[in-house]
Amino acid sequence: MVPAIIFSNNSSITAQYSRNFKSGTIRSMSDYQIREPLPAEISDELSAYPELTRALLFARGITSAQEADAFLNPSYERDFHDPFLLADMEKAVERVLCAIKKNERIAIYSDFDCDGIPGGALLYSFFTKIGYENFSNYIPHRHAEGYGVNASAIEKLASEGVSLIITVDVGITDVGAVEHAHTLGVDVIVTDHHLPNRQAGPPTGQVGLSGEELPPAYAVINPKRGDCSYPNQNLCGCGVAFKLVQGLIARGAFELPVGWEKWLLDLAGIATVADMVPLIGENRAIAHFGLTVLRKSRRPGIQKLCRKLNIRMQELTEDDIGFMLGPRINAASRMDRPDDAFHLLSTEDEVYAEELAKHLDKINNERKGVVASMVKDIHKRIAGQDNSPVIVAGSPKWKPSLLGLAANSLVETYGRPVCLWGKEGAGVLKGSCRSDGSVNVVAMMERSSDVLIGYGGHRFSCGFSVSIEHVDHLLTSFSASYKEVHEKEHKKEIRTVDKKLWLDDVSWNTYASIEKLAPFGEGNPKPLFLFEDVTPSDVRIFGKAKDHLELIFQNGSSTVSAIAFFSTPESFSKKAEAGKPLSLIGSLEKSVFGGRKTLRIRIVDIV
Repeated sequence: MVPAIIFSNNSSITAQYSRNFKSGTIRSMSDYQIREPLPAEISDELSAYPELTRALLFARGITSAQEADAFLNPSYERDFHDPFLLADMEKAVERVLCAIKKNERIAIYSDFDCDGIPGGALLYSFFTKIGYENFSNYIPHRHAEGYGVNASAIEKLASEGVSLIITVDVGITDVGAVEHAHTLGVDVIVTDHHLPNRQAGPPTGQVGLSGEELPPAYAVINPKRGDCSYPNQNLCGCGVAFKLVQGLIARGAFELPVGWEKWLLDLAGIATVADMVPLIGENRAIAHFGLTVLRKSRRPGIQKLCRKLNIRMQELTEDDIGFMLGPRINAASRMDRPDDAFHLLSTEDEVYAEELAKHLDKINNERKGVVASMVKDIHKRIAGQDNSPVIVAGSPKWKPSLLGLAANSLVETYGRPVCLWGKEGAGVLKGSCRSDGSVNVVAMMERSSDVLIGYGGHRFSCGFSVSIEHVDHLLTSFSASYKEVHEKEHKKEIRTVDKKLWLDDVSWNTYASIEKLAPFGEGNPKPLFLFEDVTPSDVRIFGKAKDHLELIFQNGSSTVSAIAFFSTPESFSKKAEAGKPLSLIGSLEKSVFGGRKTLRIRIVDIV
């Protein structure tokens, strides 16, 4: 059996496709394989479903009718685990209920991204619903304070009378700041989903299993704790906050309608999709029901933002979160104040919500312009790096918060790992590195640690910090490290597509068979199909900047459209030309414009 394609973490769904299929390497059909045919016995077992659905289920390791039913029909009762299976949940719930009873001042300290901000808004909604007023939300300023729980913020909150801090999507590595809170008499409940620090030298916090160092908090709720047996280790930060609310409702005597917490799943759904955690098991259920709630969301900010972006809420999809809502929520901290995104998700004021929706859309457009200008500048700067396996560039004028976005764009263009650095205020130089899929960039950073202050991240995406004294050594060091890691890891990668289709298969029946497996994302990628030896009758460039590609295919009396955003006819392994046959790798997607639905192919590669 050919395993399902599992894409690793990165900043956008588009980047998943780009890293795996548009890596700048010229490919041919020998670089692709079609999944093995569905075995007859499995086909019989899954006979209740259309043939294509059966094949796609099998590709995801699903071989029984029971497994198929569980996957295709998420259940709140079955798929949402008992929150008290999370380590320290009992302690955390007891402490929060005690604070509520004593009317203690509570602060919700959340990260500034599209996981932490929805998580902060989720806890805000809970406390507001139960009528508790003695609390506040705090989100650190990305550029002024940086990532994580910081001592200055702790001191500010303590001076305001806060005696309990609940973190969201942050805090697991902030041992010193949590210890500082303790010395000030402030209890901290950490809710996070990131990996704990590994102990190195004398411990300053609590030492957990496998040598991990936990912050000395009153409670640490994190499914990635070594001593945590929770069935789902891949909750996002907002998902962990939702589990805390489930626990509070289960133990607290609140006068809430039965099942009220399900209305919070719009926020948990946004974060689960945007933070790109695997959409399997409980996470799949969170995304599924999150989309259900989003389509009828009562939140004025979500309603106004969808209207501004011409999204029909009744048909909102995970792509709308990944490409439209998420970037605008993230733009708040990248370009301005993270609080604006928080208020968008939490306000009940229709007028204020309208203002915030317009503002976030505006600064997101500004963000696009800044990144485009940065990319243009980088193209000039790297002219002499043609023979280097890694692209390295930087400027003190570049915002570190935008470097990852620029690096993603450059990876698509050059098909090489890209490492960029910038500077914020008087601090150290900070950078972002994105892989083209050919190398583990964290392993690469590890081998260049002698020129770095610090680094961390994922296989295909990481951040680093460097002193001004060593910045000129980055290209040489990263290039040497790349060669060492690449030679150790590299082997020819055969890309897998799910099935060969014909243009006749581009139909609503086919789309319905595919959509049964939605929502798609990390761990459950959109199925990819091969359209072999098809000839476009027309090749068009469209968009205000003329940076999008459309191929038109004649199919009898009808036409089939295939599109690729931010692409040209030369962007893929083979140039697209009218009247010349080509093979297309892509997915099927629904487009809704002006109330009219059309079906099209989203191009991933042309070979």
